[in-house]
Amino acid sequence: MTFENVTVDSPVPAPGTVLVIGIPGSGKSTVAAALAARFERSAHIEVDALQELIVRGGHWPTPDGDPEADRQILLRARNACLLADSFRAAGFLPVVDDVVVRRSHLDHYRARLSDGPLHLVVLAPGPEKAWERNNAREKRLTTDWAPLDEAMRAELAGEGVWIDNAGQTVEETVAAVLDATGLGGLRSPR
Repeated sequence: MTFENVTVDSPVPAPGTVLVIGIPGSGKSTVAAALAARFERSAHIEVDALQELIVRGGHWPTPDGDPEADRQILLRARNACLLADSFRAAGFLPVVDDVVVRRSHLDHYRARLSDGPLHLVVLAPGPEKAWERNNAREKRLTTDWAPLDEAMRAELAGEGVWIDNAGQTVEETVAAVLDATGLGGLRSPR
């Protein structure tokens, strides 16, 4: 097999990047994976999985304000943007999921996603529903991140498409995302 005349980039890049955000337990990873599955060519970039690539020296976010954890939050966001841009240029719609509750974090994404529109989706089921979901899943967190909901609503009000998915199934939430972002016409036939 030879690769001399093979290019990675597609003649038709994907139409932007989808960024699915919310507090822990809001359904980001589940919805992002189900959303990506709706398209003929897509990639799900789970930012927590990028954090897990750090073998030694990793600092997960804490409510205590760890400067190294804050630096790594931006590192993993930068790496998510690099992957998203690469997939998009190759014709795959990138669907990124991350906990983003601060405007500065969102601005970090906006500054580093180089081409195409950013389709921002905020999953906002409320802190009680997020905590309930968190306790019902395998990837359980022991920290109550409810204060992040208040911060997200204060700092990101008016940004992107907000979906209260507290009473929705995953499929209902995906349908709402497709309708609200205008990406529904791009999905692959089922």
